[in-house]
Amino acid sequence: MTTTTPTVQTSGGTVRGTSRDGVHAFLGIPYAAPPFGARRFAAPQPAERWDGVRPATEYGPTVPKPPYAPPYDVLLPEPQIPGEDCLNLNVWTPDPGASGLPVFVWIHGGAFVYGSGAVPVYDGTAFARDGVVCVTINYRLGVDGFLHFADDGPADRGLLDQVAALRWVQENIAAFGGDPARVTIGGESAGAMSVACLLAMPSARGLFAQAVAQSGAGHHALTAATATRIGGYLAERLGVPATREALAAVPVADLIAAQQGLAREVALAPDPGRFGEVAVNLMAFEPVVDGDVLPDLPIRGIAGGSARDVAVLVGANRDEQRLFLVPNGVADLVTDQLLALALAGYGLPADRALEVYGAARPGATPGELLADVATDWFFRVPAIRLAEAVGEQGGAGGRAWVYEFSWPSPQFGGRLGACHALELGFTFDTLEQEGHGALMGEAAPQALADAMHGAWVRFVTDGDPGWAPYDTQRRPVQDFGEQVRLVNDPRGDQRVLWEGIR
Repeated sequence: MTTTTPTVQTSGGTVRGTSRDGVHAFLGIPYAAPPFGARRFAAPQPAERWDGVRPATEYGPTVPKPPYAPPYDVLLPEPQIPGEDCLNLNVWTPDPGASGLPVFVWIHGGAFVYGSGAVPVYDGTAFARDGVVCVTINYRLGVDGFLHFADDGPADRGLLDQVAALRWVQENIAAFGGDPARVTIGGESAGAMSVACLLAMPSARGLFAQAVAQSGAGHHALTAATATRIGGYLAERLGVPATREALAAVPVADLIAAQQGLAREVALAPDPGRFGEVAVNLMAFEPVVDGDVLPDLPIRGIAGGSARDVAVLVGANRDEQRLFLVPNGVADLVTDQLLALALAGYGLPADRALEVYGAARPGATPGELLADVATDWFFRVPAIRLAEAVGEQGGAGGRAWVYEFSWPSPQFGGRLGACHALELGFTFDTLEQEGHGALMGEAAPQALADAMHGAWVRFVTDGDPGWAPYDTQRRPVQDFGEQVRLVNDPRGDQRVLWEGIR
């Protein structure tokens, strides 16, 4: 049964959402002004106040972004909602009249060029059902969010949007029953990399008490020099100067097309001489270490104490990289020679790496071994380094918990394994969302969602997900798979290979 909820007064005006089965949802609330016109490529500005009661019953506009290319448009379905008021957020609460409830603010993934807070798998109903006020946000992506200007304009506008949303939460979440002192931020993929950035950003300090990083950590950010070069290449494609003023005059659709063209060039010809560190991670638009908004590579800032009192839950999926190698057929094209080149590119000793990774997966193809190595470089080892950095800080909240998600999807003949993004329906307890079925199939175990979502609720609520914190002696990792169990130092021989490299 759906009824109209009580109205809630926010800093921008009054909103009215909907209520279903004891959960109240308020969707599409602006937290900043539309980032267009004179506000294009600028820091986020306060949202304009409105008179009367604003309906908050439908998701608001999404930020400018391209659609996923096949087959990922089916595997990772997401809405495209037109409109300029795209810096908006969504709130699910068990009771707007309550006080002191824990808060979970979710930052979506999508390689910093895709995604939104309106993706169905991020529905916050289950968190609210379990006593948590859940917030999902939009932030600027791609060129609008992360193109770096050498001349002027703030860097990392997408991260500044996230900070603006967190400030909105501080000012307004009590009106929805939440406690601004009990905010946990969370994210997956680029969202988790954003979480690590926020842990290292001076402007985000004090805006949250805990953090969840799923399949992303603190190693992914560009130097200002590389980011400036990327901006130059984009401007060349458009035939305009690489300035804020010139690019702001380019129609959004043309900017998106140029952004996509540049991404294709990086993927097809990842030349380190041309693209720097982008040649390895293949993300042309991502956070930039500008020395101001983001003072240093996040992992270095965190190791230096930037998040000393923040508790962190961090982890990765067992077969992350298979999402990027199996559906598109690339895994079948990987030869022994390509695998050797990849190992060299990652800085691993080739013979030893082949021995260690091959022993863990007897009979594996070169593509399967590449997926394992790339998973460790991109996701698992950075997660471990984040846990180590947080744990070394000590302090009241300076503890980290590590998980691994290992339940294998039956899709693509079982070859996807526990791939990137597969855990999302389990952490949000949204297995029933039909759009996610192409990734997980029809028989995803609800018992595993109960266990994983329950651990996230415990962490957000009590600061402890229910297993031993990470330490560098035992290295305990909670494995969420066909069984839920605590494992000490899983695949430790592979982890050791990366010491001094990653």
